[in-house]
Amino acid sequence: MLTSLPNLLTLSRILAVPLLVFMLWGPTWIGSLLAFVIFCVAGITDYFDGYLARARGTVSRLGQFLDPIADKIMVAAVIVMLIAERTISGLNVLAGIIILLREIAVSGLREFLAGASVSVPVSRLAKWKTAFQMIALGALILEGAVGNLLPAHEVGLVCLWLAAVMTLITGYDYLRVGLKHMT
Repeated sequence: MLTSLPNLLTLSRILAVPLLVFMLWGPTWIGSLLAFVIFCVAGITDYFDGYLARARGTVSRLGQFLDPIADKIMVAAVIVMLIAERTISGLNVLAGIIILLREIAVSGLREFLAGASVSVPVSRLAKWKTAFQMIALGALILEGAVGNLLPAHEVGLVCLWLAAVMTLITGYDYLRVGLKHMT
């Protein structure tokens, strides 16, 4: 099943991360623009891998395993690079750390619950969190290419904080459900 189109799309996101990091390293306007394009294409493949898997009836355990990992690797790498390059700085670093810590905690919780044969579906709020997170990171990447021509930095930081707040809420929800199965 590794060679199914949905799984190949997921793998392409994982393989794109080193290129994305390279483009964000010591960013130039062209590097930032290319990073923005890579990030957008990766986001589109995230939508299509799940859609195609369901539409074709090729949902696989491998795909269910790889998809959230690909998302978390990409988000974590971008947050780390944006902090390293000081696009995210000061108190705004806290929003990035909240997102990273929640992703790690929820991944561990999902792994634990999978061992107990408990599935935790993604909530609607978690989907909104992901949307704000992707808008935030995309806008902050784009800032390196457009500078002050667009309010990319401001939009990015507002969406980053909205994602961080939703991250706390959804993280608590997942933990509450998980604790019921730990006792």
